[in-house]
Amino acid sequence: MKITFLLHNAYAIGGTVRSTLNLAGALATRHEVEIVSVLRTAESPLLGVSGKVRLVPLVDERPDADTYDGGHELMSRPSAVVPPTEVLAHRYTALTDERLRAFLDTTDADVVIATRPALVVFLAEHGPRHAVRIGQEHLSYDNHVPGVREAQNAAIGRLDAFVTVSEPDAADHRRRLPGRRTRITDIANAAPRPKAERSDLRAPLVVAAGRLFPVKRYDLLIEAFAKVVALHPEWRLRIYGKGPERANLRTAIDTHGLNDHVFLMGPYATLETEWAKASVAVVSSEWESFGMTILEAMHAGVPVVATDCPHGPGEIITDGTDGLLVAPSDPNALATGLLRLIDDPELRQSLGTAGRTTVQRYAPRAIAAEYERLIAELQEARTPATVRLRRRLRRATGALLPRATRTPTPKPPAGTTESAPAKPSPENAKPRPLRPKAGCRVDAHGGVRISVAASGVSGVSGPSEASDTSGGSGGGLSLVLRRRHGDDEVRVPLEREAPGEAKSPWTATLDRGALALAEGRWDLHVERAEDGLRRRLRAGLVEQRGLLTAEVPDGTPVAWWIPYATKDGYLALRTFRRAAHAEVTALPVGDGSISVEGVLHGAELGEGATLVGVARGEEVADFEAPATSTEGGRGEGGGGEGGRGGEGHRFHARLTSLPDPAGPDKVIWDLFLRPAPDAEPVRLGRLFDDIVDRKDTDKYPAVTLATPSGAAPQARFFFTVTNDLAVALS
Repeated sequence: MKITFLLHNAYAIGGTVRSTLNLAGALATRHEVEIVSVLRTAESPLLGVSGKVRLVPLVDERPDADTYDGGHELMSRPSAVVPPTEVLAHRYTALTDERLRAFLDTTDADVVIATRPALVVFLAEHGPRHAVRIGQEHLSYDNHVPGVREAQNAAIGRLDAFVTVSEPDAADHRRRLPGRRTRITDIANAAPRPKAERSDLRAPLVVAAGRLFPVKRYDLLIEAFAKVVALHPEWRLRIYGKGPERANLRTAIDTHGLNDHVFLMGPYATLETEWAKASVAVVSSEWESFGMTILEAMHAGVPVVATDCPHGPGEIITDGTDGLLVAPSDPNALATGLLRLIDDPELRQSLGTAGRTTVQRYAPRAIAAEYERLIAELQEARTPATVRLRRRLRRATGALLPRATRTPTPKPPAGTTESAPAKPSPENAKPRPLRPKAGCRVDAHGGVRISVAASGVSGVSGPSEASDTSGGSGGGLSLVLRRRHGDDEVRVPLEREAPGEAKSPWTATLDRGALALAEGRWDLHVERAEDGLRRRLRAGLVEQRGLLTAEVPDGTPVAWWIPYATKDGYLALRTFRRAAHAEVTALPVGDGSISVEGVLHGAELGEGATLVGVARGEEVADFEAPATSTEGGRGEGGGGEGGRGGEGHRFHARLTSLPDPAGPDKVIWDLFLRPAPDAEPVRLGRLFDDIVDRKDTDKYPAVTLATPSGAAPQARFFFTVTNDLAVALS
């Protein structure tokens, strides 16, 4: 059976995209499956797609692509099919109309599934009559703007089925659309088992994820978390996602003084590694159509606190058994639920374990089977009565049905491309080495274990390795680390994880204590010894969970490594190596003052220690302020995102004034700690965690400080591209 999904943009990040890719991959194990993406905005899907699924983009929005459609004359004309009030209507044009109609006119799919209102409307009007036509609802009945709701309601009556992701929403549709012959039912989203390690529930971290929209009520969550921090200052909250509420949420964080505790992380394509870092997951929404983040957290063994809102959380979670449900729109109830789990590690463990059992109900194979049953029933209903009778008689007598035949799949309509074209025939194929792909995992000591997939090394290692099944090194493979903007290179041998097995990955462990890597960013490659052929490593899963609880360096030099995936998808290593380091644990701001709390590593904190400000581009200190020891004080176990100071010397410094800048280029001061009057200044920064670029996540409000001239400028802490601390005056 051939099944086609109509998707707005398979190259984006979102719940509908994720759930469609999950379902398509599961169905592709038994059927021919394709995804038609109306838009194409990237080279490949950010969320990944099964190699068994054919991907057909229709309109290319990439300005640098040869197939860019931005200049097409039809792009300036609006769609004549999609309702004007569709949220993304401005991206549906006469060109998308033409391409969608051309595709639907020529497809030989047995089933076509539309995944958003615009496409439901299009499928109802132009879908092939020979195919089973199914619409999906990924929101809920009451959560569409006027016009979209009416257009989709009218379209539903011309489909074979309409599927919601929750039973109450299906009931809402049936109640509000009486007399429709279309079958309206519910099938949940699929949640595949992640490949990342599960959480060990050790880090004092709460995680939330989703679009930064008002309905998610992250403002309520921030208010609730202020109550958590008042009792547990060592706990932090990370919110993953993007959206129009970001500025408002930033203001809320500033208002509650949670800049060291609540962090807006931005969008992440792969959240499974982030759930593994959490000890508690939270959903604060006033409504949810389903609750994919709940399932993802359950897979990681993380207990969930969720508002008991329509429709999703209460259908997934059994309160007190595999999660906690709290009253919606109530920050006190949300704080109480969070504190209940924070205060009770055993409850966290038991709910997390039970959640891993609950989530099995949503395994892709189970959800795919529900769709298969629905499709079979719809096909049966479309079959003439005489044919159905003949089939029943054949089954009763044991007669075999004739094997179905299929005409060849037509080429995509004009203007389309396939991101996964058919493989060339062996006689015409030209060898094209694959980029090797590697995952990595951080251990309890901060070391990094690199695992290179055996299949990806075939393009590097040549015939000798390709035929090697003895477990030997074959082509002599090495992991090569090359420091960016420098000539430094380090080679580490790669060895089979399971000697003697050709499919076993190649591994190497980088020991932070034994390998002296200079500070900087290192790109990782695989190299073959026999001819020096080298290929850069593509990033698989980058599992940084161990960094949240890894041993903080004790002594000198101070070294810290953070593996990460670059923006273009390669594996890299951010390294810090300093004779001494002052780790910032908190940056309290108040009326007329800003303060620094931290821990000094690799040096002794003596009498007369000072906080030093050096103007950007200069070498001489512009100002100094006393830094006092706080051993056993507020810094112990406290702080925020940088609160893991370790066993060094704790200090505190406060600024109430700054010098007048000499000019427009003297408004930034880099900050140092001078441990003693005759000691070398030590750079202040935040290194000891999993965040590669803190300038994007650690934000602080501006505070009015005095200057000698009597002016009242605004001073603001910020972190530089090297995760070091600076203060700006404006």
